[in-house]
Amino acid sequence: MTTPVVEQPTDWAEPGAHPVAPGVHRIPLALPIPSLHAVNVYVIEDPDGLVVVDSGWAMPDSRAALESGLRALGHGLDDVAQFLVTHAHWDHYSQALALRESFGTRVRIGRGERSSIEAFDTRKGLHPRQVEMLRRCGAETLAEEIVGTPISASERNVPHSMPDAWLDDRERIGLTRRTLEVFATPGHTRGHIVLRDADAGLLFAGDHVLPHISPSIGLETEPEPKPLRSYLASLHLVRAMPDTLLLPAHGPVTASTHTRIDELLDHHAARLDAAAEQVRAGHSTAFEVAAAMPWTRRRRTLADLDTFSQMLAVLEIEAHLDVLADRDVLDAHDESGVRSYAVRA
Repeated sequence: MTTPVVEQPTDWAEPGAHPVAPGVHRIPLALPIPSLHAVNVYVIEDPDGLVVVDSGWAMPDSRAALESGLRALGHGLDDVAQFLVTHAHWDHYSQALALRESFGTRVRIGRGERSSIEAFDTRKGLHPRQVEMLRRCGAETLAEEIVGTPISASERNVPHSMPDAWLDDRERIGLTRRTLEVFATPGHTRGHIVLRDADAGLLFAGDHVLPHISPSIGLETEPEPKPLRSYLASLHLVRAMPDTLLLPAHGPVTASTHTRIDELLDHHAARLDAAAEQVRAGHSTAFEVAAAMPWTRRRRTLADLDTFSQMLAVLEIEAHLDVLADRDVLDAHDESGVRSYAVRA
């Protein structure tokens, strides 16, 4: 087993190619998202061509930064043999599709993303299913604000098409110098996957395990009915494996995947308890519960968040309330298109 290089960068988003382990480098690419400074792509050097995990957002600056990082390693964009993409969000998938158009690079993504990729249609708005879900949560005004949100310049004409092939759960990808094992980890999206290099002690975690934040759940074109249930099960799946270096899509590389998963499980346990307590206090819809709870480390109110973050917050609380209903802590009742919750007698 090789010994990975554990980075402790002052600024994890600093441009360039940063060593992670022998033959593996991290290249951060800037994003047009105020809350996320950059996305990490990981370059695996292989005699049969570079393998790149995730790809960045299809923008000229992102392409130039990836090209610059590869040049520092003695490579070019045409040396990339294939992209292995953890999920279909644009900051991970779209640049792979754009580079495929230029160089014919092979693109693979988890099979579970197929329904969302097929259903994507900007004529329906960016978040059509989320609008329906917000109305179910009792957040009608917020739903209307999301309907009226214009498509930004960075979101227009972003490549969004089918991959060359799918990645399947427990598939083993044999490279010349290493083997990557694919694990389906639904939750953040229904088709999210992680890649594990057991011999090198590396986990290419995508957005499944992030070092500083808990990823959103169910923000996709075709979200699954119980994304938090799937996300918690996926965390337990990875926690049961031997520990590895954590290679996240956002944030610095960290020494222990297990340590961060334990923190995420504790976080969601606390949020489940807090959500149940708000229902006991008389708040019955996901919107009412979300409005009564603090958000971010600064403990801001729901109204203090921007519209997009409010949407994520309300839908996250709905997911927590549905888990509590599955665990027989709460009862759920739908009436006139709105779902209400009450403490189970």
